[in-house]
This record gives sequence, C-alpha cells and structure tokens, in this order.
Amino acid sequence: MIVVDSNILLYLLIEGDRTGAVVRLQEREPVWVAPRLWLDEFLNVLCTYERLGRTTAAENLRRVELAGEVVARSYFVPPARTLALARRTGCSGYDSQFLALAEDLGVYLYTFDEKVLTSAPDLARCPPAA
Repeated sequence: MIVVDSNILLYLLIEGDRTGAVVRLQEREPVWVAPRLWLDEFLNVLCTYERLGRTTAAENLRRVELAGEVVARSYFVPPARTLALARRTGCSGYDSQFLALAEDLGVYLYTFDEKVLTSAPDLARCPPAA
C-alpha cells in the first residue's frame, strides 16, 4: 500500500510524459490510498482540461469512475495532523494532508512535486523513471 497524490492519478488516467513511470508504479504497488482531498484536486484539473478543450465531459466522467476504482480507500486527515506536517515541512496544507496520511499509515507518499520530495524525503518518493 502507498499514498498517491492527485498528479499520480492524473498521469495514470491522462497520457503524459510521466504516464509510463506511474504505470510501472501501479504494477509494483497496486494498492493506492489518498486523503479525501484527492477527489477535489482531481476534479479541478479535469474541469480545467475540459475548459481548455483537452478532454471531453464523457472522458472526464470515465476518468473519475476509473480513479475511484484505483484509489482503494480515501481517508479523513485530522486538521491538527495537517497543520503539524505543514509546520514541520513548509509544504502547503494540501500537500501536508497527503504527507500526514503517509506518515500515519507508515507508508510512502508518491509524488512528482519537487517541494514535497525535498521537504519530506523520509515520507515522499518519486515514481521510478525506468
């Protein structure tokens, strides 16, 4: 089991330069969890892509369904945990929810976010390139 941030899910479901790394990650670590926030972030990106004409409403609905199948469980992260991680790492409240969940579960958070990777090297990992 691993914690994944919203960008990992997006690269899995929208082809991009990092999709291959994310697919390999899923093959190696098939049980993905995230804080409840993942869905809000995921939807925000899909809305933006649709407005820009990069995706359609039907494609987005299918991606949301698939993402819900990929994320084995969504967790509530207590605000005090989020604030504590934000203070400790300097990361945003959003990113700190993912970090707090990883720490609480004793697993890694996978992300491409450089700030998170450098601010919390004990908790965050980048999907393998090859």
